[in-house]
Parts: sequence; structure tokens; C-alpha cells
Amino acid sequence: MDQSLIALFDEVLSQVQTTSPKKVLFRGEGTGGIASYVAGWMAGQGMDVIVLDGANRFNPYVASSFARKALISPEEILKRIWVARAFTCYQMATLIGEKLVSLVGAIHARPGLLIGRAGESPLQKQQVILLGPITTFLDEDVPEREVGPLFERALKKVEEMVAGGVPFFLFQSSVSPGSKRASLMKRLSDFSDLVWRISLEDEGPKMILEKRWESKTSLKIVNCKMKNGNLEEKDFALL
Repeated sequence: MDQSLIALFDEVLSQVQTTSPKKVLFRGEGTGGIASYVAGWMAGQGMDVIVLDGANRFNPYVASSFARKALISPEEILKRIWVARAFTCYQMATLIGEKLVSLVGAIHARPGLLIGRAGESPLQKQQVILLGPITTFLDEDVPEREVGPLFERALKKVEEMVAGGVPFFLFQSSVSPGSKRASLMKRLSDFSDLVWRISLEDEGPKMILEKRWESKTSLKIVNCKMKNGNLEEKDFALL
């Protein structure tokens, strides 16, 4: 993954970690590699990461690349990441609606789990990444009357788990405005607390904050980009 994009995301992740929104959407270009890097970044912070991959874009080599920066072995990174793939919207809905809770519980109950600070739930050390949460739902061979209810049930389960303390990071590639299912992207954005749009421009990658999370904690960067190897920050704001 491009080093300028990595530097950009390191800064954004630090900001997100400080404000702790529960449903963060990154949409746009390069989301497969970015989601893989973020999984490695989280694992390098000692978190357990579950990746539900509906885009078939998770790359363990990119995930383990964070090990060099964290001065730990790639194995230490990868053993904290669990990946489940879905190739149809039915499989994705089942993973989110039925399998995810069991997987979270199984990771939770494994021997040797360390509890963090006093009063901190172990769930707070778990992160869920949904890679391509709407990708499988874009299959126009699936009837419209089935897509909507399946997608809404999946979102309802995510909301329930968020209420239980599990944060979700969603990564979705761009959807053509002409697609019959373009409304799913809007629904996903409306559902999310925080929405970043990623643009890989010739002069450097850029991230634009499209939706701010209403919290009492400040979020510093509203949009930022890399130019000539340097991080530029613009439009600072307090939420």
C-alpha cells in the first residue's frame, strides 16, 4: 500500500480512536487494501479484529505489514485477525445476523484473554470490520423485494451489537450513481456515525469527512490529504 496513504490513515485512525464513534464508514477508492491495513493496525494495538469480507479484497500481506512499524512479528498481528468471507448477499446477511455474535463470543471465551483496565469490558478490545458491506447486495440477479429486507436485518443486528459495546468499521468501494442499488450507499452513510470519503488523486491521496459524529469530544481533521510526502490538514473543526 502507498506510504503516503498509510501516513494519512495513521493520522485519521488516531483521531477516530480518540473520539470513539461506534459505526465508522470509509467509502471510495482502495478500500480493500485500506481495510486490510486497518485490521493490522488494530491488531498491532492489541485488539482482536473480526473481518467480514463481502468484497473478497482482504489481503493478509497488507495487514501484516504493520508488524514492521510496531516491531512485532507478522504472526502476532495475524493471530489476532479472524476473517470470514461472503460471496452472496444471503451469506453476508447470515454472517452478520447469525454467525458474528457467535464468533465474538468464541473469541471472548478463549483461554488467556486478558481483561483491560478496571471496569473495561473485553468487548471494547474487539473490533469488527465489514469489508464491502453492500457489495454482495448489488447483485441484480437477486430480486429487489429480497435485498431490502435482508440488508435492513443486517443493519439491525449491527445496531444491536453496537449497543452492546462492539465498534464497527465499514469499508465500501464506490457504487455507480446509475446502479439500481445506489440507494444502499446512501442508507449505509445515513446509518453510520462518521463517514470519510477516500480519493486517490494524482497529487496524493485525500480524505474528506462527509458526516460528522455528534459527540462531546472534538474531532480535529475535517479533510486532509498527502502532497509531496507531507500531510496537509484543512478545515479544522470542533464537533
